Amino acid sequence: MSKITRRSFAASSAAVAASAAFGFKPAIAQAYPARPVTVIVPWGAGGGTDATARIVAALLEKDLGQPFNVVNRTGGSGVVGHTAIATAQPDGYTIGMLTVEISMMHWQGLTDLTPKSYTPLALMNEDPPGIQVSSSSSYKTVKDLAEAIKAAPPGKFKASGTGQGGIWHLALVGWMQAMGLPANQVAWVPSNGAAPAMQDLAAGGLDLTTCSVPEARAIIEAGKAKSLAIMAPARNPIFPDVPTLKESMGVDYATGAWRGIGAPKNLPPEIAAKLTAALKKAYDSAEFKDFMANRGFGTVWGDGGQFGSFMDKGDAQMGTAMKAAGLTKT
Repeated sequence: MSKITRRSFAASSAAVAASAAFGFKPAIAQAYPARPVTVIVPWGAGGGTDATARIVAALLEKDLGQPFNVVNRTGGSGVVGHTAIATAQPDGYTIGMLTVEISMMHWQGLTDLTPKSYTPLALMNEDPPGIQVSSSSSYKTVKDLAEAIKAAPPGKFKASGTGQGGIWHLALVGWMQAMGLPANQVAWVPSNGAAPAMQDLAAGGLDLTTCSVPEARAIIEAGKAKSLAIMAPARNPIFPDVPTLKESMGVDYATGAWRGIGAPKNLPPEIAAKLTAALKKAYDSAEFKDFMANRGFGTVWGDGGQFGSFMDKGDAQMGTAMKAAGLTKT
């Protein structure tokens, strides 16, 4: 085994310094990605998150020249997949799709993971909740509906869109709070998702739903329901006739389900920068825009820093809503 002397160490140090002076970068930055990358999705195959991850992975593969393999790691209401992303080696070869649940699960005591557990790379999608009523409803505007809710005893109106404590339930709670009403002013009827909730709405079993408009689209286009407003800062160009809450009744409240790409904490900055640049290229592509538009999914861009701030704000907002609804751990 060769002996490392002071002279040889100095020589090697000088070589590194010379390389830096001439602009050579470490091999990790030059070569990345040098092998396939795993893209973890915390939700099942065939859903909206899975579909979004697969189009993004295909575009990254096309741009960066290595396979980006989507792996579904389901279970624990999103805990299993989000944990797999957070605990992987921070070398750029495991990234994943972060979803709104990362700002909810720790409040429920399901995990210690928070948005701070990751290196945020890019926010790419957000779908705000709409406020839907059946087509036979007497409420023509969201202001009419809100006035009736205010005048009614707590629990008279019934809503659904997801399970107890899910994103659409918390959207309803946040809307009630924004109007100065108790979190339980409208009773929540848990469902297995937006599709069965919209069917129940059309059949007259509910007064309203608070799922996203894309999820309600099929029932709306069938003429069985209508969307009165969305909880967003601006109208969705895919559904331009649906006003915002602020436009309709002066309530400045917005929330939504979102999806973004993240990596384990402490990802090297040069790899993070390369991935974010590739994700921006994917986001701007016609393939991505067309894919999302065809499914009615909203697109919104945020780089790593913007995505981190976005998650932190949403985390605080979710904590407030969940505490009001009695859904946080004791």
